[in-house]
Amino acid sequence: MQLRTDEIADGIYRISAYIPDIAPPAGFTFNQFLVAADDPLLYHAGHREMYPLIAEQVARLVPLERLRWVAFGHVEADECGAMNRWLDASARAEVAHLEIGCDLSLRDMADRPPRAVEDGEVIDLGGKRVRFIATPHVPHNWETQVIFEETTGTLFCGDLLAHIGNVAALTESDVVEPAMHTEEIFHGSSLSAHGGATIRRLAELEPATLALMHGASYTGDAAGVLRDLAADHDRRVLAALEAGQPAAGNGCPPLVGHTH
Repeated sequence: MQLRTDEIADGIYRISAYIPDIAPPAGFTFNQFLVAADDPLLYHAGHREMYPLIAEQVARLVPLERLRWVAFGHVEADECGAMNRWLDASARAEVAHLEIGCDLSLRDMADRPPRAVEDGEVIDLGGKRVRFIATPHVPHNWETQVIFEETTGTLFCGDLLAHIGNVAALTESDVVEPAMHTEEIFHGSSLSAHGGATIRRLAELEPATLALMHGASYTGDAAGVLRDLAADHDRRVLAALEAGQPAAGNGCPPLVGHTH
């Protein structure tokens, strides 16, 4: 395992663990992001077994006891496995997630009651502002959310645009083609009628930086990247329909008519 920490936007730090044994020979990255502010926020809690290594990196940036918020896209081990370890490290820390995520899982899983937020709600961190945005089943899981840091224009995309490889922390190169290639390997995205429109709504934010859970973060025409990703999603939906597939991949909603 190789760890590195890089600042990808003003006060936004990517803490990346590279695992060469996943999708060899390319390998795979698991990225956590620290939003440094008066009330720091960690996006992605990471695997429980990786907590000591990630915590060491975070502690170089802010004292762990100052951590105020822990957030993540959806409930999976790589995103929230270490959630309670972070709560143990900071008595003031709270998990922040959409109401649906709290109802489905987090009120039971979290050692302290989570802070339920509404779609579109903004939490002022003091110097940074994060907006919570519901993206159900995009790319997967009912409770999926992304967050948008308004002062830097950083969109924390979760598993959207995930790609393999031991990549740079931040790139201006194409990330859509690598993401399409990685999708062919993992088949991790749910195909649903609303997916393309959901991604296009994220493009309307006109983000400056895309902070990706897996792979290199992106700076440049981020809105264009999201629109290209939405077009690829729509292409996959149509291909599945033409092939006569009755439901989405990854055990998620029907391809046609799903509006939840």
